[in-house]
Amino acid sequence: MQFLKKTFKGLFGNLGRSDSTRSTPAARRAPSTSTAWSLTCEQSIQVGTGHSTGVVRSHNEDALFVLTGNAFGDDPLDGFGLFLVADGMGGHRAGEVASAVSVRTVARRLTEDTIIDLLAQEPQNDADSIQDILRLALQDANQAVVNKVPGGGTTLTAALVLDGQMVIGHVGDSRAYVIENDSMKAITRDHSLVERLRELGQLTEEEAAVHPQRNVLYRAIGQGANLEIDTLTHPVPKGGFLLLCSDGLWGEVSEDVIYRIISGSNHPQEACEALVRAANAAGGPDNITAVLVQFPKG
Repeated sequence: MQFLKKTFKGLFGNLGRSDSTRSTPAARRAPSTSTAWSLTCEQSIQVGTGHSTGVVRSHNEDALFVLTGNAFGDDPLDGFGLFLVADGMGGHRAGEVASAVSVRTVARRLTEDTIIDLLAQEPQNDADSIQDILRLALQDANQAVVNKVPGGGTTLTAALVLDGQMVIGHVGDSRAYVIENDSMKAITRDHSLVERLRELGQLTEEEAAVHPQRNVLYRAIGQGANLEIDTLTHPVPKGGFLLLCSDGLWGEVSEDVIYRIISGSNHPQEACEALVRAANAAGGPDNITAVLVQFPKG
């Protein structure tokens, strides 16, 4: 099992501090610690994760990574974050090693080239160049898996949240969904054989869902040189959600049920735990991973 979670919270945080060296009228005093924490949470990205081997498999080939941050003070920053989900494949531990290698490679590259740049006084990267950086990071991951895990491969879906935008990099059939305005929509495209046949009109959605080769990918990290990587930029859904998940979730639980669980939960962590339970209740034939990001309303 690979489970990586790192969090940067409250950079430059001074919200709610009082000046102990002078007397302040009650009506003008800084908020109490609990009130300040509440205000901070309302302005912060909230994240939940779910990670399960499932019912049938003996080991877990999925990996995830979560990093979030806020900066409050004289020069505040909007909430930012990096979220990754990978679903490995290959025999004799190749799958779990491939997913871990890919996640670590992309997380390191994007942290160095985007998060650290964000904290500079004058950031250098714009949205277009961030797509390029993300594409290069996934290419690095591809080469790392080729070099370190011969015969292994993995899906990889990455979301970088900066300056009110989500930049997505994607290879394979893990998915990114946006949930907003009472609807749920996949914003990534599966690189699977059955999805390609469905796009060509040779399979219906119902046939694709039960096709015996529905897990066969034509594009994956570790596939070899000249890997094509999908990238896109999407506005942050204010008051909405971003869901990254492996096919162990979306392949077993319908989008209607996923939406109902998320919209009916009080916190992303509660939702992720319920999503994992639903996938396992449906038979749990595959590893299950979900990362759910809830964005503030404004």
